[in-house]
Amino acid sequence: MKKRTQLGLLISSVALAMGSAQAAELEITITNATKGIYFTPLIVAAHNSDLFMFRTGTAASDELKSMAEEGAIAGLSGVIGNAGGVVVENPAGGFLDPGDSITFNMDSGDLGYLSLGAMLLPTNDGFVGLDSWKIPSEAGTYRASLNGYDAGTEANDEIAANMPNPPFITFGTSATGVETAISNAMVHVHPGTLGDADGAGGKSDLDSSVHRWLNPVATIKVVVK
Repeated sequence: MKKRTQLGLLISSVALAMGSAQAAELEITITNATKGIYFTPLIVAAHNSDLFMFRTGTAASDELKSMAEEGAIAGLSGVIGNAGGVVVENPAGGFLDPGDSITFNMDSGDLGYLSLGAMLLPTNDGFVGLDSWKIPSEAGTYRASLNGYDAGTEANDEIAANMPNPPFITFGTSATGVETAISNAMVHVHPGTLGDADGAGGKSDLDSSVHRWLNPVATIKVVVK
C-alpha cells in the first residue's frame, strides 16, 4: 500500500547498550498502531528545554492549530527551526497508513529533547504527539507508546465537512454532530472518536467499526547511537 503521510509518553521498555555519552545520532521508527486512522505528514524536532511543540493544559498556538485541523506543519517547522531546533519534515513521504511504520535517521546535535506531531485523520483537531521527551545520554534502544491529543480548537462534531476529506477515507453524510461546541479549549488528551453505524445520518459521519479509536495510537522506537 502506498504510504500516505504526518507523541504524552508512556515508556514501555528500555534496552540499554552502554556506549558513548553523546546522544546525537538517532534512528527513529514510528508506527501507526490504529485500525483505521491515518497520520498526516509528521514533524519531528530536536530542541532545547526552552522550546516545546505543545503543552497539555495550555491553549494551542496558531501553528499547532494548523497542524491539528489541517495537517499543515510548515508553521511549526518554521518556529522550531528559527529557535535553533533541528526539524525532520514528512519522513514517510506522505500519509502514514494504519499499521505502517517509518524509520529514519536524525542528528540531534547537542539538543536534549525530542518532540513530534501529526494530525489524526479523520478527526476534527486530533493529533498524535510527543512533548519534550528527554533524549537519553546512554547508547541503546528506547521504546514508548504515544497518545492522541485534542488541540481544543474545534468541536469534535465528526461531521465530514469540518474535516479534511482525502479520497482514501470513506465518510458518511448528513450527520447532526456528536458535539456542537468546544468542551475544553486547552490542549488535552483526546477521548477518541465515536462514529456510528448510520452512513446517511446519525450523529457522526465516521464509521464506528473503522474509525473508533482509544489511546495509545502509535509507538516510537529510538536507537541512540
